[in-house]
Amino acid sequence: MPVKFIGIAHTQNVSEIHRPSGPAVDKRYLATLASAQEYAGFDSVLIAHSSSSVDGQQVAAFIAANTDRLGILLAQRPGFIAPTYAARQLATLDHFSDGRLAINVISGGDDTEQRRDGDFLSHDERYERTDEFLDVLKRTWTGTEPFDHAGKHYRVEGQFAGVKPVRDNHVPIYFGGSSDAAIKVAGKHADVYMVWAESLAQTAELVNKVRAEAAKHGRENHIQFSLSSRPIVAATEAQAWARADDILERAKAQLPSNTFFLNRPREPQNTGAQRLLQTVAQGRVVDKRLWTGIADLTRAAGNSTSLVGTAEQVAESIVEYYKLGIGHFLFRGFDVVEDALLYGRELLPAVRAAVAAHDAGQGAATAADAAARAA
Repeated sequence: MPVKFIGIAHTQNVSEIHRPSGPAVDKRYLATLASAQEYAGFDSVLIAHSSSSVDGQQVAAFIAANTDRLGILLAQRPGFIAPTYAARQLATLDHFSDGRLAINVISGGDDTEQRRDGDFLSHDERYERTDEFLDVLKRTWTGTEPFDHAGKHYRVEGQFAGVKPVRDNHVPIYFGGSSDAAIKVAGKHADVYMVWAESLAQTAELVNKVRAEAAKHGRENHIQFSLSSRPIVAATEAQAWARADDILERAKAQLPSNTFFLNRPREPQNTGAQRLLQTVAQGRVVDKRLWTGIADLTRAAGNSTSLVGTAEQVAESIVEYYKLGIGHFLFRGFDVVEDALLYGRELLPAVRAAVAAHDAGQGAATAADAAARAA
């Protein structure tokens, strides 16, 4: 199957090795970053969300206006606006972006983070609300006549949206969350389930668990999977590992003044980060080239594990995840613009070639098996 590549959208230059600089909304930087990833061959970019972030809807509209084909993956946190209103907002944005919109539904795994925006529900209650939110959201998109809804978290009477999404009255739903409560919702609603780059064994276990949950809704062959990583690529393997060491030292220097990390609990509450720390516990390097240095330093603050090596070596590792059923890959560098261009020049073509070679080999093996059985 063809692979899809997701990049990142920032409104200023920032990473673990770059302290935020300039205005919180730097239009020129955002336009440059989006254009660089469109040029590099990314299929879409993720607009992330936190209680201190800029408004993602407006960022998405800006990217749509400044690119031609780049898809937009907009983080959507249920609970702060009504699902009927969100459905119309998203459908409208989908039209302005010519059908390029998808959403990444995140329910929130950190009580402290949620309470900064006034959400005091418990973890499992948030996922219960997300389930109902998505029920109403999708019904608003697909409804052909006014409908009522009376649930625990939302009540609606006579809703009928005058704007529907461009493609089949649906905006693709990406979903994150590794807890049992999250996986239950993902199995029912997700088009693409997103994971961080854990060990291969952990990843296989999680993919199988999510697919089994999706099977309860007859969706085991519908749901797809996305893996997020921070690739570190260089001309030689030695140079790539030297760059990883340099990134770690620079990140250590930035950590004491990085307010994002200072505001996080030392031991993360969300299950995804706890799982990532299990990968960290397996060693500095896991499964040949999955580097855990930044995840260890930041206590798994988001997407923080890296595949390290030449483009061809990293592509070989990506294929191992592809074999587990993962077809979408989110790549974000530490030097964000520069790495996006590097990925486009070297890594994305290498991954596509490695996946094509694997698929061709699988096809040949299947044909040989069929011929042997016929004989």
